[in-house]
Amino acid sequence: RLPKTDEEISVTPPATQVSATAAAEMVLTMKSPAPIVDKSMIPTPDNSFVPFGDFRLLFNFIKSKNFYPIFISGESGNGKTKMVYEACAKARRELIRANITETTDEDDLIGGFRLINGETIWQDGPAVEAMKRGAVLLLDEVNLGSPKIMCLQPILEGNPIFVKKVGKLVQPAPGFTVIATANTKGKGSDDGRYIGSNILNEAFLDRFAITIEHEYPNKVAEIKILENLLEKNETANPVTKEFVQKLVEWANIVRNTFKEGGIDEIITTRRLLHILNFYIYGKSNKMAAIDYCISRFDEETKASIRSLYQKVDDTVDLAAATAAKNTDPETGDEIPF
Repeated sequence: RLPKTDEEISVTPPATQVSATAAAEMVLTMKSPAPIVDKSMIPTPDNSFVPFGDFRLLFNFIKSKNFYPIFISGESGNGKTKMVYEACAKARRELIRANITETTDEDDLIGGFRLINGETIWQDGPAVEAMKRGAVLLLDEVNLGSPKIMCLQPILEGNPIFVKKVGKLVQPAPGFTVIATANTKGKGSDDGRYIGSNILNEAFLDRFAITIEHEYPNKVAEIKILENLLEKNETANPVTKEFVQKLVEWANIVRNTFKEGGIDEIITTRRLLHILNFYIYGKSNKMAAIDYCISRFDEETKASIRSLYQKVDDTVDLAAATAAKNTDPETGDEIPF
């Protein structure tokens, strides 16, 4: 039993005990309990993670347990979400993630009635759950949201929220904060690369204290990220490490060419990891690994990107690599299917 105090708020019993009818009629008064840490909600640290960019800044804010909403923008595949997970893991903070889409609404974020085992039960949404637990709420891909996410307005101010469907006032527990990630800054996607990105309400965006512009890692950090994958798979040797060096050099050339308008696609850190994983597990040649991982690009772009790789790795014969695509790199025999 919780001790009575002068400061009380209106709450409902646990979701498993309240039906739709009862929730509307029954209100209990009790002190807001101290947040209970659930270790399963604390991300497991990735020992191969390489911090870069503003990771230290983000970690310090998360560790402080102060309410300080942060917006993180950056290109796809550069580690925005990963950075949040690792900062929470390092700070031993609970993290609740809500993936935002155009259809995300108040019911998805705040909570709603769900039919469970034939009974209509109220369930808190991720925003309310994070508030009650004093956890970090991650709004992933927030730029895909519609005006319906404006229901988060009071939450982004650090204020309590009144859940009218059940007559419940939810106070943010100590430690609660909000972090949003997006490929854009909430102003839409001018070049069409991030189709579905919406222009977010300025009042909504203004609630975020700072915006972190997360870039791709520098060469040293990116090489370390890929080499850690080699170490994890016990495949680190002079040959694979040299391949990593070439991949990172190539990726930077492609990115610079993209910035200059010479190409329509980009090689992300995530894609480099895909290429290296294919090289490790597919037991194929370097060019085959690259080819399979850039196959979704149009023919002209693929040809340009392949050509750029040859500029950094003169040991590669593009024509021979294509011919050898379905052969065993060790024996030269055709791979059976």
